[in-house]
Amino acid sequence: MEKPPGPALPLLCGQESLFHRSIMDLGFCNVILVKEENTRFRGWLVRRLCYFLWSLEQHISPCQDTPQKIMESPGVQSLLSGRVPGGSGEGQAPNLVKKEVQRILGHIQAPPRPFLLRLFSWALLRFLNHLFLNVQLHKGQMKMVHKAAQAGPLVLLSTHKSLLDGILLPFVLLSQGLGVLRVAWDPCPCSPAVRALLRHLGGLFLPPEADLPLDSSQGVLARAVVHAVMEQLLVSEQPLLIFLEEPPGAPRARLSAQGQAWLGLVVHALQAGLVPDVTLVPAAITYDLVPDAPNDRHRASAPLGLWSGALAVLRKLRSCWGCNQKVCVRVHLGQPFSLQEYTINARSCWGGRQTLEHLLQPIVLGQCTVVPDTEKEQEWTPTTGLLLALKEEDQLLVRRLSRHVLNASVASSAVMSTAIMATLLLFKHSKGVLLSQLLGEFSWLTEETLLRGFDVGFSGQLRCLAQHTLGLLRERVALLHVHQGDLVVVPRPGPGLAQLACLSAELLPAFLSEAVGGETRGSGFRVCAGDRQGSLPHAAPASPACAVRGLLAGRVPPEGPWELQGIELLSQNELYRQILLLLHLLPQDLLLLQPCQSSYCYCQEVLDRLIQCGLLVAEETPGSRPACDTGRQRLSAKLLWKPSGDFTDSDSDDFKEAEGRYFRLSQQSRCPDFFLFLCRLLSPLLKVFAQAATFLHLGKLPDTESGYMEQLLQFLHDSAQEEGIFECADPNLAISAIWTFRDLGVLQQMPGPDGPQLYLSPTFASRDNQDRLEQFIRQFICS
Repeated sequence: MEKPPGPALPLLCGQESLFHRSIMDLGFCNVILVKEENTRFRGWLVRRLCYFLWSLEQHISPCQDTPQKIMESPGVQSLLSGRVPGGSGEGQAPNLVKKEVQRILGHIQAPPRPFLLRLFSWALLRFLNHLFLNVQLHKGQMKMVHKAAQAGPLVLLSTHKSLLDGILLPFVLLSQGLGVLRVAWDPCPCSPAVRALLRHLGGLFLPPEADLPLDSSQGVLARAVVHAVMEQLLVSEQPLLIFLEEPPGAPRARLSAQGQAWLGLVVHALQAGLVPDVTLVPAAITYDLVPDAPNDRHRASAPLGLWSGALAVLRKLRSCWGCNQKVCVRVHLGQPFSLQEYTINARSCWGGRQTLEHLLQPIVLGQCTVVPDTEKEQEWTPTTGLLLALKEEDQLLVRRLSRHVLNASVASSAVMSTAIMATLLLFKHSKGVLLSQLLGEFSWLTEETLLRGFDVGFSGQLRCLAQHTLGLLRERVALLHVHQGDLVVVPRPGPGLAQLACLSAELLPAFLSEAVGGETRGSGFRVCAGDRQGSLPHAAPASPACAVRGLLAGRVPPEGPWELQGIELLSQNELYRQILLLLHLLPQDLLLLQPCQSSYCYCQEVLDRLIQCGLLVAEETPGSRPACDTGRQRLSAKLLWKPSGDFTDSDSDDFKEAEGRYFRLSQQSRCPDFFLFLCRLLSPLLKVFAQAATFLHLGKLPDTESGYMEQLLQFLHDSAQEEGIFECADPNLAISAIWTFRDLGVLQQMPGPDGPQLYLSPTFASRDNQDRLEQFIRQFICS
């Protein structure tokens, strides 16, 4: 008999155990926990008014004469005097230009209102205490940011998991004494009334005229005002928050066009010598469950109005009233670094780039076997007018810097308990699992995360964590009673699997970054059952396992036993080739590879990781150099440790030394399950790519990009109903497949009467070539 998870579970624990004293002793604090001790006063009345008194004691520095200083900036004065195009020299009176400047300035920002900020902080504190169980922040990270803020202008670059991020992160930093944080908002999700409110709370909005053509007088004027606003912000050392990811909602490129535009303004201010340096801080917020996750794409694309936002808050408060299952949140602030130092070092690391069509299409069609060892050119983020106004070299710098910082933000984000639970249920136990077994595997995956030096955003006893997590996932899983008092946890079929896939995707970046470009941080794969304390900061290799699977696909039947697969010898050159193929195929926005490291270095780190994990074992063949040969002559001649940034010599010569080195799959009993688990982490994306290849001869082309995406998404939904792979019916995966096929030369985009149209390229009009593409993709999929 089915029983919904909740307080009636036979593992009832208090929620206070999820954030106990030992975590506070490690330096963490609950930001929304405000008591009498957090104010300067004491007494019974203070205990009832502590939220209000706390909001009054927050330090809010006044902004004096900011509009006047912007009007007096050199760029705006040049426009008013007519010395540059777009100003009063083009037939416009100076007064009219001045009014236009003031109008644009009013659209961008407004002076923060201290009373409104205090009132909003008080109301937000009460709302957050009803919505969240805790909001965790490490005091040491905050102390590090305070120290960085004393050195000059501070810019925080953050991920974007929820629309609440733009309010929660400034609130956290204001409560920790950093002052009022200026937030660069995307205007799309907000109505005019909401934008007006956010501007008085410190929000910044780009004017629509900034995206006009470069020769437009209105565009020149708007961009000059925006540059003046950024100059004033940096000179006055007001901390600024920029989101590097698009806001949650409709499918689009991961990197934010608005975020790159704001970052381009910061880079331009530094290049122009307006400030000597800028300190950048990677930031991230992770949730057990995103509180404003939309149920459908159409609702997500609708702008948030003032009344609709208020009603959403009231509905959320009503649903939280008396509910024991609240969400935990972790705020992470990464290591600050100098923008000036980055710009100097980054240019020395730039190398050649090739399109995906030149890199991969000849191999897919069987016309070539050599995989080029070069960086993939793949830019899915549209370029705004502000970015186009920069030099081409600076545009490339902004794009690379965005990926660099987003990589750091994602890699340092905490893994939440829901991500670990969803990953286990989706990729290891889709048919159901006993709760006692699930507890042991939850402990195993948590331990593996910690052994690799990554953070987790939960703590407490294992059974309490399981109760909390299953309570949050109660709409996505079913609990079935069995004899002997145990429970069976079964993922609910249907759309719930897609939601579990979204949660498990929070774990995927950590596994990928360790596999293809991160540091090697430990080993061992133990399954430890029993209660244990969770501790504290992501996760292991997925793409290498898929690459090995692709290498074995042509030799051993997929259903062949592990012992048979372990007999096959795998040469290091073959492994390098498969890993490179997979690196080129997977979207750059998913991998977030560092743009300053060669492909060979990635391959070597991937191979090292597989060996340390115990999945691959070195096999010494007759006549080959011993695998343990670390002679001093060889090390000195190879110069393994190069100076940082010295990438002038190609690493491709190292492939020659790989000849004669062979590996085989480990025969340890724990390896098959772990190997399949790693392969399945990428299966939703790769399956969508394979289904998109199947759909090439079924879809109706030509069509617009949005129209073709709707066709593909309907095909994915129909396939999900037939095959039960609901995790693949994801709009973001569908648009990634379309964009990848466009880069690969499978689809071509041409102008049409109703906008750009997608066509099937002549090369892939042949059914044989479509089959080759599908076969190429399916070699990496482990069923």
